[in-house]
Amino acid sequence: MTGENEKTTMLQGRGISKYYGAKQQRRQVLHDVDIDVRSGECLAVIGGSGSGKTTLTRVLLGLEHAETGEITYFGKPVQGEVAGELRRSCGLVFQSPFGSLDPRWRVGRSVAEPLRLHHPDWSQERIAERVSEAFRMVSLDPAHMKSVPVDLSGGQAQRVAIARAIADHPKVLLADEPMSAVDVAARTQILASFAAIRSGEPDMALIMVSHDLGVVQHIADRIMVLHDGCVEECGLTETVLHHPTSDYTKRLLDAASL
Repeated sequence: MTGENEKTTMLQGRGISKYYGAKQQRRQVLHDVDIDVRSGECLAVIGGSGSGKTTLTRVLLGLEHAETGEITYFGKPVQGEVAGELRRSCGLVFQSPFGSLDPRWRVGRSVAEPLRLHHPDWSQERIAERVSEAFRMVSLDPAHMKSVPVDLSGGQAQRVAIARAIADHPKVLLADEPMSAVDVAARTQILASFAAIRSGEPDMALIMVSHDLGVVQHIADRIMVLHDGCVEECGLTETVLHHPTSDYTKRLLDAASL
């Protein structure tokens, strides 16, 4: 794992606050949050349901707007062309692979689609070669490219979704609860896939959103703990796991399968 100060800060958020609703229903879901994402590291954003972790990462990547705060990408404010560059540089993996894959398409087509959109000048052969590489990186036989999602297990479908997210060599990969909908054996395979991706893409930043410290301990360089939209603590994985400063983190550790 990387040291805390060895990598370049890629994404940075300062003073992020976010509200949902209007008038009497208006509620604050993020409270003055600071966050740093560094090249080549895995940052795990941990917290229970409703803690704000998904909202924070969506705001960070420009997918939602924050009421206060500033977000920069390689030191430039995320707006206009920089916002577009950031979106093009991101790969996204969600909780439910079957919800994110078109049930009518063969999965090879789903993985190839970002390449067709971003590289209209690429030949079919070049696209097929990159799709095969992405399948192998997540330990799936390229023969699975001919399958439709219903033919796959949950773990296989999630690895297809990961292959699609990495097909165009993203600079930032966001994985939002990618293992919560699969069984224990599939979690092991998915963790191995993320490890292989990090090895093959050493400058890529991985943001892993999870409620489970037991899952992220194997891959995260740093952990940020959120609770009710506030940062409870943030530090190197070893420090947070073995020397937590927050009572909330201690409760998460007690509940985790470490």
